[in-house]
Amino acid sequence: MNNGSGRRHAGALGVPGSGVAERRRAGRAGAMVDYRIREYRDEDYEAVREMFATGMSEYVPALCVHVLKQPWVILVLACTFCVLLTSSKSLLLPILAVTLLLAMGRQLLGYFWTMYIEHCLKEDLLDIRTTYMGSKGSCFWVAEADECVVGTVAARPSDHQKGELMLKRMSVRKDYRGLGIAKALCQAVICFAQQRGCSAVVLNTLMVQDEARLMYERVGFEKYRDDVLPTVYGRLANVTISKYRYGVPQRS
Repeated sequence: MNNGSGRRHAGALGVPGSGVAERRRAGRAGAMVDYRIREYRDEDYEAVREMFATGMSEYVPALCVHVLKQPWVILVLACTFCVLLTSSKSLLLPILAVTLLLAMGRQLLGYFWTMYIEHCLKEDLLDIRTTYMGSKGSCFWVAEADECVVGTVAARPSDHQKGELMLKRMSVRKDYRGLGIAKALCQAVICFAQQRGCSAVVLNTLMVQDEARLMYERVGFEKYRDDVLPTVYGRLANVTISKYRYGVPQRS
Protein backbone atom coordinates (compact mmCIF):
# COMPACT_ATOMS: atom_id res chain seq x y z
CA MET A 1 0.00 0.00 0.00
CA ASN A 2 1.40 3.33 -1.09
CA ASN A 3 0.46 5.97 1.44
CA GLY A 4 2.46 8.65 -0.32
CA SER A 5 0.37 8.26 -3.44
CA GLY A 6 -2.84 8.90 -1.53
CA ARG A 7 -1.40 12.03 0.06
CA ARG A 8 -0.15 13.48 -3.20
CA HIS A 9 -3.64 13.32 -4.64
CA ALA A 10 -5.31 14.80 -1.58
CA GLY A 11 -4.76 18.39 -2.57
CA ALA A 12 -5.86 18.03 -6.16
CA LEU A 13 -9.49 18.96 -5.67
CA GLY A 14 -9.20 22.66 -5.21
CA VAL A 15 -11.37 23.89 -2.36
CA PRO A 16 -13.88 21.30 -1.06
CA GLY A 17 -16.38 22.88 1.29
CA SER A 18 -16.13 26.24 -0.44
CA GLY A 19 -19.14 25.62 -2.69
CA VAL A 20 -16.93 25.51 -5.80
CA ALA A 21 -17.49 22.38 -7.88
CA GLU A 22 -14.73 20.98 -10.02
CA ARG A 23 -15.64 19.30 -13.30
CA ARG A 24 -13.77 16.11 -14.10
CA ARG A 25 -13.69 13.52 -16.85
CA ALA A 26 -13.34 9.78 -16.46
CA GLY A 27 -13.28 7.00 -19.02
CA ARG A 28 -14.11 3.32 -19.10
CA ALA A 29 -14.45 0.90 -22.00
CA GLY A 30 -14.02 3.70 -24.52
CA ALA A 31 -16.78 5.88 -23.03
CA MET A 32 -16.05 9.23 -21.39
CA VAL A 33 -18.10 10.55 -18.50
CA ASP A 34 -18.06 14.13 -17.23
CA TYR A 35 -18.77 14.51 -13.53
CA ARG A 36 -18.27 17.09 -10.83
CA ILE A 37 -17.98 17.04 -7.05
CA ARG A 38 -20.12 19.68 -5.34
CA GLU A 39 -21.75 20.36 -2.00
CA TYR A 40 -25.12 18.89 -1.16
CA ARG A 41 -28.26 20.87 -2.05
CA ASP A 42 -31.78 20.33 -0.73
CA GLU A 43 -33.01 19.09 -4.10
CA ASP A 44 -30.59 16.15 -3.80
CA TYR A 45 -32.42 14.77 -0.74
CA GLU A 46 -34.45 11.95 -2.28
CA ALA A 47 -31.66 10.90 -4.67
CA VAL A 48 -29.15 10.67 -1.81
CA ARG A 49 -31.44 8.57 0.38
CA GLU A 50 -32.43 6.28 -2.48
CA MET A 51 -28.79 5.76 -3.49
CA PHE A 52 -27.80 4.86 0.06
CA ALA A 53 -30.67 2.36 0.46
CA THR A 54 -30.05 0.76 -2.94
CA GLY A 55 -26.30 0.53 -2.41
CA MET A 56 -26.61 -1.05 1.03
CA SER A 57 -29.20 -3.55 -0.24
CA GLU A 58 -26.59 -4.91 -2.66
CA TYR A 59 -24.69 -6.45 0.26
CA VAL A 60 -27.42 -8.93 1.27
CA PRO A 61 -26.14 -11.82 -0.93
CA ALA A 62 -22.57 -11.36 0.34
CA LEU A 63 -23.85 -11.24 3.91
CA CYS A 64 -25.74 -14.50 3.37
CA VAL A 65 -22.59 -16.21 2.09
CA HIS A 66 -20.65 -14.89 5.08
CA VAL A 67 -23.23 -16.27 7.52
CA LEU A 68 -23.29 -19.66 5.78
CA LYS A 69 -19.55 -19.98 6.42
CA GLN A 70 -20.00 -19.72 10.19
CA PRO A 71 -19.21 -23.04 11.94
CA TRP A 72 -22.39 -23.08 14.03
CA VAL A 73 -24.57 -22.55 10.95
CA ILE A 74 -22.85 -25.43 9.12
CA LEU A 75 -23.29 -27.59 12.23
CA VAL A 76 -27.02 -26.83 12.51
CA LEU A 77 -27.63 -27.60 8.83
CA ALA A 78 -25.56 -30.79 8.95
CA CYS A 79 -27.27 -32.04 12.13
CA THR A 80 -30.72 -31.28 10.72
CA PHE A 81 -29.91 -33.16 7.53
CA CYS A 82 -28.46 -36.19 9.35
CA VAL A 83 -31.27 -36.47 11.93
CA LEU A 84 -34.00 -36.27 9.31
CA LEU A 85 -32.19 -38.64 6.99
CA THR A 86 -31.81 -41.20 9.79
CA SER A 87 -35.38 -40.91 11.05
CA SER A 88 -37.20 -40.71 7.73
CA LYS A 89 -35.03 -43.07 5.65
CA SER A 90 -35.71 -40.67 2.80
CA LEU A 91 -33.38 -38.22 1.07
CA LEU A 92 -36.16 -35.88 -0.01
CA LEU A 93 -37.27 -34.77 3.47
CA PRO A 94 -33.84 -33.62 4.76
CA ILE A 95 -33.14 -31.82 1.49
CA LEU A 96 -36.47 -29.99 1.71
CA ALA A 97 -35.88 -29.16 5.38
CA VAL A 98 -32.39 -27.72 4.77
CA THR A 99 -33.70 -25.76 1.78
CA LEU A 100 -36.48 -24.33 3.96
CA LEU A 101 -33.99 -23.37 6.68
CA LEU A 102 -31.81 -21.61 4.11
CA ALA A 103 -34.79 -19.72 2.69
CA MET A 104 -35.92 -18.67 6.18
CA GLY A 105 -32.40 -17.57 7.05
CA ARG A 106 -32.19 -15.51 3.87
CA GLN A 107 -35.45 -13.76 4.70
CA LEU A 108 -34.37 -13.13 8.29
CA LEU A 109 -31.04 -11.63 7.24
CA GLY A 110 -32.81 -9.46 4.68
CA TYR A 111 -35.20 -8.27 7.37
CA PHE A 112 -32.43 -7.30 9.81
CA TRP A 113 -30.46 -5.60 7.05
CA THR A 114 -33.53 -3.61 6.01
CA MET A 115 -33.98 -2.56 9.63
CA TYR A 116 -30.39 -1.29 9.66
CA ILE A 117 -30.96 0.71 6.46
CA GLU A 118 -34.16 2.20 7.86
CA HIS A 119 -32.32 3.09 11.06
CA CYS A 120 -29.72 5.06 9.08
CA LEU A 121 -32.41 6.81 7.04
CA LYS A 122 -34.08 7.92 10.27
CA GLU A 123 -30.85 9.21 11.81
CA ASP A 124 -28.27 11.40 10.04
CA LEU A 125 -29.89 10.96 6.61
CA LEU A 126 -33.28 12.15 7.86
CA ASP A 127 -32.17 15.80 7.94
CA ILE A 128 -28.98 15.94 5.89
CA ARG A 129 -28.69 19.72 5.92
CA THR A 130 -28.91 19.98 9.70
CA THR A 131 -26.57 17.03 10.30
CA TYR A 132 -23.84 17.83 7.81
CA MET A 133 -24.26 21.39 6.52
CA GLY A 134 -25.07 23.17 9.76
CA SER A 135 -21.50 23.69 10.98
CA LYS A 136 -18.06 24.39 9.52
CA GLY A 137 -16.68 21.13 10.87
CA SER A 138 -18.90 18.91 8.73
CA CYS A 139 -19.99 18.72 5.11
CA PHE A 140 -21.83 16.55 2.58
CA TRP A 141 -20.81 16.24 -1.07
CA VAL A 142 -22.39 14.66 -4.11
CA ALA A 143 -20.91 13.57 -7.42
CA GLU A 144 -23.05 14.73 -10.31
CA ALA A 145 -22.97 13.24 -13.83
CA ASP A 146 -25.49 13.25 -16.68
CA GLU A 147 -27.57 15.76 -14.67
CA CYS A 148 -28.14 13.37 -11.78
CA VAL A 149 -26.51 12.45 -8.48
CA VAL A 150 -24.28 9.40 -8.91
CA GLY A 151 -22.19 9.48 -5.73
CA THR A 152 -22.19 10.77 -2.17
CA VAL A 153 -19.85 11.20 0.78
CA ALA A 154 -20.08 13.02 4.10
CA ALA A 155 -17.73 14.12 6.86
CA ARG A 156 -18.21 15.24 10.43
CA PRO A 157 -16.04 15.38 13.57
CA SER A 158 -15.29 12.02 15.15
CA ASP A 159 -17.22 11.15 18.30
CA HIS A 160 -14.23 9.32 19.77
CA GLN A 161 -11.11 11.39 19.13
CA LYS A 162 -10.79 15.16 19.09
CA GLY A 163 -9.17 16.51 15.93
CA GLU A 164 -10.22 13.57 13.76
CA LEU A 165 -12.78 13.68 10.96
CA MET A 166 -15.17 10.79 10.31
CA LEU A 167 -15.83 9.86 6.67
CA LYS A 168 -19.39 8.59 6.24
CA ARG A 169 -22.04 7.69 3.66
CA MET A 170 -19.69 6.90 0.78
CA SER A 171 -21.78 5.55 -2.08
CA VAL A 172 -21.54 5.46 -5.87
CA ARG A 173 -24.24 4.25 -8.23
CA LYS A 174 -23.47 0.81 -9.62
CA ASP A 175 -23.37 1.93 -13.26
CA TYR A 176 -20.84 4.69 -12.44
CA ARG A 177 -18.34 2.61 -10.49
CA GLY A 178 -14.82 2.03 -11.71
CA LEU A 179 -14.47 5.61 -12.95
CA GLY A 180 -12.57 7.04 -10.00
CA ILE A 181 -15.62 8.84 -8.58
CA ALA A 182 -15.34 7.18 -5.17
CA LYS A 183 -11.66 8.10 -5.00
CA ALA A 184 -12.44 11.73 -5.88
CA LEU A 185 -15.10 11.86 -3.17
CA CYS A 186 -12.65 10.38 -0.70
CA GLN A 187 -10.03 12.97 -1.61
CA ALA A 188 -12.59 15.75 -1.11
CA VAL A 189 -12.94 14.65 2.50
CA ILE A 190 -9.16 14.47 2.98
CA CYS A 191 -8.68 17.97 1.57
CA PHE A 192 -11.53 19.25 3.76
CA ALA A 193 -9.81 17.73 6.80
CA GLN A 194 -6.48 19.27 5.85
CA GLN A 195 -8.00 22.74 5.50
CA ARG A 196 -9.44 22.47 8.98
CA GLY A 197 -6.24 21.24 10.57
CA CYS A 198 -7.55 17.76 11.41
CA SER A 199 -4.96 15.17 12.32
CA ALA A 200 -6.68 12.23 10.61
CA VAL A 201 -9.68 10.98 8.67
CA VAL A 202 -11.25 7.81 10.06
CA LEU A 203 -13.96 5.51 8.75
CA ASN A 204 -15.72 2.20 9.36
CA THR A 205 -16.48 -0.53 6.82
CA LEU A 206 -18.29 -3.85 7.12
CA MET A 207 -16.58 -7.13 6.25
CA VAL A 208 -18.76 -7.51 3.11
CA GLN A 209 -17.60 -4.18 1.62
CA ASP A 210 -14.56 -5.60 -0.16
CA GLU A 211 -14.46 -3.10 -3.02
CA ALA A 212 -14.73 -0.16 -0.64
CA ARG A 213 -11.86 -1.45 1.52
CA LEU A 214 -9.60 -1.89 -1.50
CA MET A 215 -10.38 1.65 -2.67
CA TYR A 216 -9.64 3.15 0.74
CA GLU A 217 -6.35 1.27 0.94
CA ARG A 218 -5.33 2.50 -2.52
CA VAL A 219 -6.02 6.08 -1.40
CA GLY A 220 -3.79 5.59 1.65
CA PHE A 221 -6.04 4.54 4.53
CA GLU A 222 -4.65 1.96 6.95
CA LYS A 223 -6.73 -0.53 8.91
CA TYR A 224 -5.99 -0.40 12.61
CA ARG A 225 -8.72 -2.51 14.19
CA ASP A 226 -11.53 -5.04 13.62
CA ASP A 227 -14.54 -5.08 15.95
CA VAL A 228 -17.53 -7.41 16.05
CA LEU A 229 -20.84 -5.57 15.64
CA PRO A 230 -22.07 -5.16 19.25
CA THR A 231 -25.54 -6.66 18.74
CA VAL A 232 -26.96 -10.15 19.25
CA TYR A 233 -27.26 -10.86 15.52
CA GLY A 234 -23.87 -9.20 14.94
CA ARG A 235 -22.20 -11.65 17.30
CA LEU A 236 -24.15 -14.64 15.99
CA ALA A 237 -23.22 -13.85 12.38
CA ASN A 238 -19.70 -12.66 13.28
CA VAL A 239 -20.33 -9.34 11.52
CA THR A 240 -17.08 -7.40 11.85
CA ILE A 241 -16.44 -3.69 11.39
CA SER A 242 -13.02 -2.68 10.07
CA LYS A 243 -11.74 0.69 11.24
CA TYR A 244 -9.45 2.69 8.94
CA ARG A 245 -7.35 5.79 9.50
CA TYR A 246 -5.63 8.27 7.17
CA GLY A 247 -3.02 10.56 8.71
CA VAL A 248 -3.63 14.00 7.22
CA PRO A 249 -0.42 15.87 6.27
CA GLN A 250 -0.45 19.37 7.70
CA ARG A 251 0.00 22.35 5.37
CA SER A 252 3.21 24.29 5.84
